[in-house]
Amino acid sequence: MLKVNGLVSEYHQNPLGIDCQSPRLSWKLECDGENIVQTAYQIRCAYSVANLENNTNLVWDSSKITSDKSVHVEYSGKELQSGDRMYWQVKVWNNLGEESEWSDPAFWEMGLLSKDDWKAQWIEPELKEDSTKSNPCPILRKEFNLDKAIQRARIYATAHGLYQLQINGEKVGDEEFTPGWTAYQKRIQYQVYDVTEQVKTGKNAIGAILGDGWYRGYFGWQGKKNHYGEKTALLMQLHLTFSDGTEETIVSDNSWKSSTGAILESEIYHGEVYDARREKTAWDKTGFNDESWTNVVVKAYGFRELTGSTGSKVKVTREVKPIKKIWTPKGETVLDFGQNLVGRIRFSLKGIAGEKISIYHAEVLDKEGNFYTTNLRPAKQRIEYTFNGEGIETYSPHFTFMGFRYIKIEDYSGQINPEDYTAEVMHSDMEFTGSFECSDPLVNQLQQNIQWGLRGNFLDVPTDCPQRDERMGWTGDAQVFAPTACFNVNAAPFFSKWMQDLEAEQREDGNVPWVVPNLIEDGGGTGWSDGFGGTGWADAAIIIPWVVYERFADKRILERQYNSMQAWEEFMIGEAGESYLFNTGFHFGDWLSFAEYSSYIYNAPDYGFAGAHTEKDLLATAYFYYSTKIMQQTAEILRKEEDAKKYANLLPKIKAAFKNEFITPNGRLLSNTQAAYAVALSFGIIPDEYLEKAADELAKNVEHFQHLTTGFLGTPALCDALTDIGRPDLAYKLLFNKKYPSWLYPVTMGATTIWERWDGIKPDGTFQNEGMNSFNHYAYGAIGNWLYTRVAGLQTDNRTPGYKKIVIKPIVTKKLEFAKAKLDTMYGPATSEWNWKDDKLELKVVVPPNTTATVSVPMKNGFEIHELGSGTYSFNSNLTKDEA
Repeated sequence: MLKVNGLVSEYHQNPLGIDCQSPRLSWKLECDGENIVQTAYQIRCAYSVANLENNTNLVWDSSKITSDKSVHVEYSGKELQSGDRMYWQVKVWNNLGEESEWSDPAFWEMGLLSKDDWKAQWIEPELKEDSTKSNPCPILRKEFNLDKAIQRARIYATAHGLYQLQINGEKVGDEEFTPGWTAYQKRIQYQVYDVTEQVKTGKNAIGAILGDGWYRGYFGWQGKKNHYGEKTALLMQLHLTFSDGTEETIVSDNSWKSSTGAILESEIYHGEVYDARREKTAWDKTGFNDESWTNVVVKAYGFRELTGSTGSKVKVTREVKPIKKIWTPKGETVLDFGQNLVGRIRFSLKGIAGEKISIYHAEVLDKEGNFYTTNLRPAKQRIEYTFNGEGIETYSPHFTFMGFRYIKIEDYSGQINPEDYTAEVMHSDMEFTGSFECSDPLVNQLQQNIQWGLRGNFLDVPTDCPQRDERMGWTGDAQVFAPTACFNVNAAPFFSKWMQDLEAEQREDGNVPWVVPNLIEDGGGTGWSDGFGGTGWADAAIIIPWVVYERFADKRILERQYNSMQAWEEFMIGEAGESYLFNTGFHFGDWLSFAEYSSYIYNAPDYGFAGAHTEKDLLATAYFYYSTKIMQQTAEILRKEEDAKKYANLLPKIKAAFKNEFITPNGRLLSNTQAAYAVALSFGIIPDEYLEKAADELAKNVEHFQHLTTGFLGTPALCDALTDIGRPDLAYKLLFNKKYPSWLYPVTMGATTIWERWDGIKPDGTFQNEGMNSFNHYAYGAIGNWLYTRVAGLQTDNRTPGYKKIVIKPIVTKKLEFAKAKLDTMYGPATSEWNWKDDKLELKVVVPPNTTATVSVPMKNGFEIHELGSGTYSFNSNLTKDEA
């Protein structure tokens, strides 16, 4: 049995709006037996399924290609045109001589490939607005008549601000927060919608609601708005193909009308104010009287910045109901949803006309059990809804999202029933591909917290936190978390989109802003710098494309980002000069590392400990070395031989400078901290003669403190470094630690997401600094990568990236009864599972078709190595539980 399934184009199933001439096609093999490898494939493409099935009028027939490649095969047929829908299917041959049937057809559809394809005009509502404050959301409409049967209808749309489209009273598509957040001055995404089933022969109405969003809303902790402009605008064209083959285009132009409705204010930070009495009933249907509406203004903004939307769409992905109703000591009525999440509240309630309900959102309750919002800073995170009094009213906000577990309800006179309220979870809808499970329920909760932190902060950009007046794309947070993210979800399209914005925001000298897209002016008032640079933060320009390449074999992201990667590399080279030390400029360093002992630390081994401060120049030079190593490898992959040689020659010079500046003659690092040793060892910058000493110092440090002392940069490297030096026992000790500071301490305190600080809630129930204390901050969730690749042992061989060659090498412990990781790779599911069975170790692995694996089975004296093809395998080890 040999079948082909899982067809995707540019990572997506049947995508609309592809904007490149050579889309990459991938598929999976389904087969029985072991050691199955694809030996050849054939792809055929046509403009219709019928042509495919009849093998006639093919646009491209690859013929039989001898190759085992089934991931990222580039389309090489006829030049594609705007709006083309290409149906395609695959058949394969394997090493057993079997030939599959043709796969079920899939398709991709092109977007608008030329600026000349845009026939619409940018339109702004002609409304009186006060640019210094939030204004009611504009609504726009137009009616049109179609006198022919419709075969196909597509909308191409974008906006300044956010937009929602309506056709004949129904919402268009299921996306939220369109057109997304990009470096608007250089890149504005447009979306494509199939609305064939929504338009009809005869009269039609199309409408749009515009929101402030990131474009002109209050955003950034500096309290400013109108970052990109003062007016919202719409650009939309509806392309119609009729059954007789003729075409027509309905566009945004001066024939549209504008007004306002019930949304009086909608801000990402502050929430939404909605007065249902102001609703214009049926405004998005035909026959509505819009004579009192104002005109629109046509603007010549052009189309130069427009780009297809190929990232992951923001959607409502699930619903969560309250688990209980609480009356707090202050007398507040609070609903608990049992999970810190990101999204919005939907309710169905009956109210008196003119009566209001106010809903506030919070992540935690305070020590006394009262509703706590101080950590939100100025962000209001509230809904104010005024009833129209006409029966049951169902509502959810339009252009805002909240980070919350609890809601507080005020002003409503009716009975508060939890079943009337639903939390709609919203995030970039990336396919969840990875899972991890073990015998420790607290570690399993940690994994759940990692995934929920990802859901909460991957909303079109990788935000640092989703609740306070920040929610920006911090580069450092994303860099350290990228490997963990790329296991849990198919993050390649998401990061690919964001990396293009990083390059757009990058300065000519190669320096990278702290946040992408960049809204921080002059360092955000911190006085630290101008908001650019920072080791481990700006290195996202190099490290994230490399991680995507490693995990998804995505060579194209290296090709597309190479100039950006090189620009940051050359910036560091220029800053280091002939010293080869990156010791200039501002650096965050090991952000939020363990600072000092407080009264809630019991049995402290060192009361004189002043804090785990790691020299920023040390970390910056280590990152300089690591990024240079990636640049050398990238240049080799892309066959840029001169660059590869240049960076290869640079590496020993940086290593020598690091040795002379930061390593004592006896082999200790200048900063004798866990972060310093972990980063330096993981990055390979310590000379061979000092490796044993560095390993010993790291182990001694952990043994002395009995807990971690690392921050944002040191934490992701810590357990990997301990494992690599042969001390996985210490890595496990840190993992299982339940006291502050540790990964499991927040879990014991009831956390359902990852915290920004190790002690966001202190053991006595009080809170950390209210000015910076997020309870949904994914950076420390980077421990997930160690759980998947070391505890479960499921890795990719970087010499053959994208899990084409799988490495399975678990590091077992007697403190767990079992551990299991499963990853749906681009070839199919791969699994590594070990357990103690009758006091002996058993390892079970699954290797997907068209891949191979090197499996290292833990034994009494090291590992037993097996080279395997696809299949399901089980190994019994002579290692006993007591010996682990």
